[in-house]
Parts: sequence; C-alpha cells; structure tokens
Amino acid sequence: MARLADKVAVITGGAGGIGRAAAELFAAEGAKVVLVDIDEAGLRQAARRLGKKAVKWVAADVSKPAQVEKYVQAALDHYGRIDIFVSNAGVEGAVRHITRYPTRTFDKVMAVNVKGAWLGLKQVIPVMKERGGGSIIITSSYAGIRGTTGVSAYVASKHALVGLTRAAALECAGLGIRVNAVNPGPIDDRMMHALASRIAPEDQGRARETIRKGIPLKRYGTPAEVAQLMLFLAGEESRFCTGGVYVIDGGISAR
Repeated sequence: MARLADKVAVITGGAGGIGRAAAELFAAEGAKVVLVDIDEAGLRQAARRLGKKAVKWVAADVSKPAQVEKYVQAALDHYGRIDIFVSNAGVEGAVRHITRYPTRTFDKVMAVNVKGAWLGLKQVIPVMKERGGGSIIITSSYAGIRGTTGVSAYVASKHALVGLTRAAALECAGLGIRVNAVNPGPIDDRMMHALASRIAPEDQGRARETIRKGIPLKRYGTPAEVAQLMLFLAGEESRFCTGGVYVIDGGISAR
C-alpha cells in the first residue's frame, strides 16, 4: 500500500528543486498535493509533470499573511483537509560581509524564510488540530546548525527555523501534530547554483568545485534524496519523531 495514501500534503517552495522532488515522491506514494510558490510559471511546469489529478497549485508569497491564508483555504476548498505541511519556501539572499550586507536583502530573507514558515504554522496548526493531528516538516539547512561566512542573513534565518521547529514541536505535541526540521547541505539545485554564481561570478565552476571538495562524501546531494527524508518524516514510520533536526549534508556537520 502507498505510504501516503489518501493524505493531503501542502508544499511551499513547490516550484523549486526540493519542493518539486517532494511533490513527485509524495504523489507517487498516494498523496494529494498542493504546491505553493511565488513562481507561477514554475508551478505550472511542476503541475504538468505531476498530472492534474494529483496536484493543485497556488501562486502565493509566503511572507504575506493574506496569501498564506489563501493557499491554506485553497487546500481546504479542494481537498477538505491538510495532513502534511512541508514549509520549504526559501531564498538565499546576498553573498556579502556583514558590514556590506544590504539591509533590504536581510529583511527579505528573514521575511520569506522565517516569517513565511511562522505564518504557515499559524494557519496550518488549527486545521491539523481539528483533524486530530498531522506532520509538519520545515526545511532549514546545515547552515542552521553552524556558521558560514558571507551569508549572514541566510544563516540567521536557518538557525531561527531550528528554534521555530523545536518550539512548535513542544506546543503541538499534545495535539497529535509532529514538527521536524530537515537540514540539507549543498544540494544540486537552483539555490546552490545561484550561490556559486555570487561567490565567484567570474568562475562559477571553480566555486562549485571548491564547495564539492569540502563535502566529506565528495558530491552534491540531490533534491530526490532530501525528498526521501521528508517522506519518512511525513509518514507513519516516524510517528515517534518530533522536534528533531535531521541533517542530510554529506558529512559536513560531522566536522
């Protein structure tokens, strides 16, 4: 039997690499999926790959309360419930020393990465409470448990998501709602390519190779590998797991 049969999963950042991979895997395991992203063209493309019967998509800015309410209500209108919430939307921001980091960029990173997750919890938790439980998965990063130079806003936001995960897990434990964080390392997706281009715009290949060499397993992870971890946390196999921080980084954080 499919591991997520008859479950409804809302996935933010659904047009990106990890979000799209999670949507494909969840749908293959029987879930009905609601994809959320600010990138409408990307959402259309992802929905075509999944097939219209398995997916609904909603274009929304996760940092705006009214738009968060919109995507939650759309899921309820279409499927009647939410069993799984993957808060995955995120932006990387600039690559600059703190003293030169643009304040406006800092505000955007915190708004999307932290406020967006918090607003999602604020709307989804009551829906799950009414149904008697659910699983919430928040995408943090290996940068959420260690320092990294040049990306202070991103690092701060991802540390904040670990704290948010733990606070929400404790608040929701009595409601039958589990909350866990997934902390990917360098993943072969758009965000990693964008960071490489900002680290060394004149030689992105060199930047990518430098990052790769710093990974103990000597390769980038894939969105599909992160999706497999999310599937475990979404399903019944992880029913005793809450408040956890699950690192998938090729060994970087072991140092």
